[in-house]
Amino acid sequence: MSVRCQVTGRKPGYGNQVSHSNKRTRRRWLPNVQRRRYWLPSEGRYVRLRVSTKGMKTIERRGVEAVVAELRARGERV
Repeated sequence: MSVRCQVTGRKPGYGNQVSHSNKRTRRRWLPNVQRRRYWLPSEGRYVRLRVSTKGMKTIERRGVEAVVAELRARGERV
């Protein structure tokens, strides 16, 4: 499964790790993605989402109902 936030769409960032001797090797920065369960009162059930910590803040601010409705409009399986 890919390391991608369902709410914000954050993906790994790519770049170089630069050592003290200026030697460069490829590396990637992974987003802090967690698997969380949210209660949907309108449906009377839980939904599982893979969200980053920024996505969790978005859900707290806008509400889980609005976020799930937007995900379904985009065609994501929730």
